[in-house]
Amino acid sequence: MTNKIKQKREAHLWEALVPVIATVLILMWSVLEERVLGGVTLFGWGQDVHIPLAIGALIAAAVAILRLGYTWKDIEEGIVSSISGTLQAILILAIIGMIIGTWILGGIVPTLIFYGLKILSPGLFLVAACILCCVVSLATGSSWTTAGTVGIALMGVAAGLGVPAPMAAGAIISGAYFGDKMSPLSDTTNLAPAMAGANLFDHIRHMLYTTGTSLIIALVGFAILGFSFAGKALDTAAIGEILDLMSANFNINPLLLIVPVLVIVMVAKKVPAIPGLFAGTLLGGLAAIIFQGANIPAVLEAMQYGVTSETGNEILDTLLTRGGYQSMMWTISLIIAALTFGGVLEKTGMLETIAKRVLKFATTTGSLVTATVLTSMFTNILAGDQYLSLVLPGKMYRDEYRKRGLAPRNLSRALEDAGTLTSPLVPWNTCGATMSTYLGVPTIEYIPFAFLNLVNPIVSIVFGYTGITMMKLEDDPSAPEYKGKK
Repeated sequence: MTNKIKQKREAHLWEALVPVIATVLILMWSVLEERVLGGVTLFGWGQDVHIPLAIGALIAAAVAILRLGYTWKDIEEGIVSSISGTLQAILILAIIGMIIGTWILGGIVPTLIFYGLKILSPGLFLVAACILCCVVSLATGSSWTTAGTVGIALMGVAAGLGVPAPMAAGAIISGAYFGDKMSPLSDTTNLAPAMAGANLFDHIRHMLYTTGTSLIIALVGFAILGFSFAGKALDTAAIGEILDLMSANFNINPLLLIVPVLVIVMVAKKVPAIPGLFAGTLLGGLAAIIFQGANIPAVLEAMQYGVTSETGNEILDTLLTRGGYQSMMWTISLIIAALTFGGVLEKTGMLETIAKRVLKFATTTGSLVTATVLTSMFTNILAGDQYLSLVLPGKMYRDEYRKRGLAPRNLSRALEDAGTLTSPLVPWNTCGATMSTYLGVPTIEYIPFAFLNLVNPIVSIVFGYTGITMMKLEDDPSAPEYKGKK
C-alpha cells in the first residue's frame, strides 16, 4: 500500500484571498471597541491583535494543507524562515527599550522636551506645536506617547489661544508622526526595513528625502493657517508647570544634548545599528551617573524595566514612565504574530498570487511605488493596524523591487510613507482611534489638517514616477550587487 503525496500547486486568487479577508474581518471585530456610529451600535471586543493574527495564520495553514497540497512541516518552515529574517530588528527593538530607559534616567529625554517646549510662540503656534512634537517624538520614538502627553497640553494651549481644535490636532499628529517615522527608537521605523531587507540607518537617511519634503510643505501650510492667530497672548500655565517640575526632578543641562548628537553622528558615519544604539544606551547610563547622581543598580534597573516617573504631574509622569528591555516584549510578540501570518502566506505562494495580480498594473517604477503605497493604505483601512500595513506589503513586493534593480530602502521608505503615515487617518485603525481619544477631536475632523500625513504618500508616488532619489540596487553599498567603491 503506497501513500499518495499531494502535489503542491499555485493558489487561485480566491484561495489566496480567503485567509486574508477572514483575518481582516477577525481583526476588525476583535480590535475595535463597541461604539455608536450614525445611531447604529457597532459591536467589537476591544482586544489586542496578536491572537487574531495567530487565528489568521491557522486559517491560511488550513487552506494550504487542504487545498494546495502543503504539509505542516512546510508551513512551519515558512514561519521559522519569516521570523528568522527579522531577528536583527527584534534585537534592535530590545536595545531601544534599554536606550529609552537610560535616556530618561539620564535626563536626556527631559532635556530635549524642556528645550523643545521653549520654542512655543503665539504667532506661530501651529508651526511651533508641529516642531515641538517632532522633537519629542524623535526623542521618545513614539507618536502615541507624544500625542498623549505633550499633545494634550498643546490642545489646552490651543484652546486658550482660540486656535480651532482640529487644526491643533492636525499639527500635533503631523509632528508626532514625523518624529516617530524618523526616530531609530520607533518600532515601525525598525519593522519597515526589516520587512524590506534594508539597513535601519540607510532607511532613515532615505526617508529624509520624502518625509523631509513633506514636513516642509506641512510647515508652510501651518504657517499660513497660523497667521490669523498672530499677536494673541500665550497661556503658558500648563507648560510652565511641566518646565518647573522637569527642573526640580532632573538636572537639565545642555551638555546632555551631546548624547543624541553623538548617536546622530554614528548614524551619519554608518556605524552598524546594534553597536551604535547600544553605545547610545551606555552613554545614557553614563549621563545618569554623572548628571543625575544615579548609581549602577539604578541604571541597570532602567535598562531592564524602564523608569517610573513620580513628579505628581499626570502629563509629565505619563511621558516619562516608559522604556526598558521588558517594555518591548509586547511589540516583539506582535511582530512575531504578524510574521507568522505573513510567513504562511509567503511560503504557500498566496502572497505571490495576490502580488502577481496587482503587479500586472505596475509596469514602471512609479506604478510599483504607487502599488506599494495603495496596498499599505488599503491594509490600514481593512486590517485596522499599522504593523500589518508594513508586514504584508513588505513581503508582497520585496522580491519584485530586487528583480527590477531597486535597492530595498526604496521599498522600506514607501511602506512608511503610506503605512505608518496614513494609520491615524483611519477612524477604526488603532492609531486613528488612539489619536482621536487622546486629543478629543474626531478623526474625520482633524484629517484635513494632518498635512504631513496627507502629503507624504503623494510625495512618495511623485518621487517614484520622477525617479528622484530612487536608488538602484547596484548603487546600494549594502547589496551584493553594488558596483561602486566599498
